[in-house]
Amino acid sequence: MRIDTGWAALDAFGIGLGVTANNIANVNTDGFRASQTRYETGPGGEGVRLGEIRESTTPGPLHEGMGIVEREGRMEQQRVLVEGSNTDTAREMVSMMETQRAHEANVASIRAHDDMTGVVLDIMV
Repeated sequence: MRIDTGWAALDAFGIGLGVTANNIANVNTDGFRASQTRYETGPGGEGVRLGEIRESTTPGPLHEGMGIVEREGRMEQQRVLVEGSNTDTAREMVSMMETQRAHEANVASIRAHDDMTGVVLDIMV
């Protein structure tokens, strides 16, 4: 493993954790659409990199809320149906745990690479 491959994976998983955190933070925000990250194999078949971040098209649940409507040139507040967030908290928590474990595995591989490099340098010196 090349060290830059490990760093690229850490970067990708860090962004993934940020996307998941954003989804969880907006679970109660009306109209919010959760995003999902897709990872892909890095260049030359090595490592992992972020493929894309895609916003979900699944509609959120409808609930009653207050909205502003225009009537005869005046803005009025009135009860309307509002689309809630489509964030699935259980799915986001599982995604966060998976991404966190992948992040930890990459940290361990970078540490192992660093340790092996240190051993080689000690032998050469």
